[in-house]
Amino acid sequence: MDSGALRLLVAAVRYEAIDVLSFELCLPDRSELPAFAAGAHIDLQLANQMVRSYSLVNSQTERHRYVIAVHKSPKSLGGSRFMHEDLRPGAIVSVSPPRNNFRLVEDASSSIFITGGIGVTPVLCMLDRLTSLERPWVLHYCSRTRQDAAFLDQLRRLAAQGGGAIHFNFDQGRPENRLDLRAVAEMAPQDAHLYCCGPLPMLEAFEAACVSRAPELVHVEYFAAKQAPSVEGGFVVELARSKRTVEVPRGMTILDALLEIGLKVSYSCAKGICASCETRVLDGIPDHKDLVLTRAEQAGNKVMMICCSGSKTPKLVLDL
Repeated sequence: MDSGALRLLVAAVRYEAIDVLSFELCLPDRSELPAFAAGAHIDLQLANQMVRSYSLVNSQTERHRYVIAVHKSPKSLGGSRFMHEDLRPGAIVSVSPPRNNFRLVEDASSSIFITGGIGVTPVLCMLDRLTSLERPWVLHYCSRTRQDAAFLDQLRRLAAQGGGAIHFNFDQGRPENRLDLRAVAEMAPQDAHLYCCGPLPMLEAFEAACVSRAPELVHVEYFAAKQAPSVEGGFVVELARSKRTVEVPRGMTILDALLEIGLKVSYSCAKGICASCETRVLDGIPDHKDLVLTRAEQAGNKVMMICCSGSKTPKLVLDL
């Protein structure tokens, strides 16, 4: 968590679906919060120095609050369990200013969204934004059951305002009932922008279904890493501003090596999915492992995520 963190009050906690709670956060004096755009997320510092990223679900026109939704995962390492079991109205939490790696293309002629479970969270404010702009949209909302699906009333209200259509897919946990992502991609207009957020298998299937579409028309938001971080080591990192050189040994990421020498750097997820640790590359070729940069951005080698990416060259020079 960086020095620009906000100290926010938990103003309300609401039940949204089975194992899904929403949390309304605001400044204690109810003053204005930093602005955000649809698709943005914030990082919360929880107990035991845990930092977790959560998408903002409320309208970007609201400056008095941030609203997030948290699914209590059965595989929780402590983050979602703490949020559900211990975080209550009146608590104060440290929150980063909003960041956005899942930007909405507001002037698209057609926008199609596919969400799985809690993956609806970054999409809800996108649909609100498109509705306010009177732009058309289609949502394919996938969930195990209707009871597991959050924000149904809000989604129906948005669709009722005109311009939006929702298709629910409650598969009851049966593979044969899952949404045919390839069919959705094939039927989409050629200039449509397609967005997907959900569990890793859905995202991988979505990307495979959209492989023939122009990359700039395909947008994904990952909640988990696809691959392990680079810990091969065996290279050095030169810190241009700090005038220091750090060896990255086998078994460590660049971030690990920098933290070990006491360097203060911003980071959050440590999985390459939040962009908190994005760092400018001045020389050398990174071995990109993140899920934030586009293929073109990775090929450009101008920036990298130091929490997960390594180096293809013996030395990297970073703007740190």
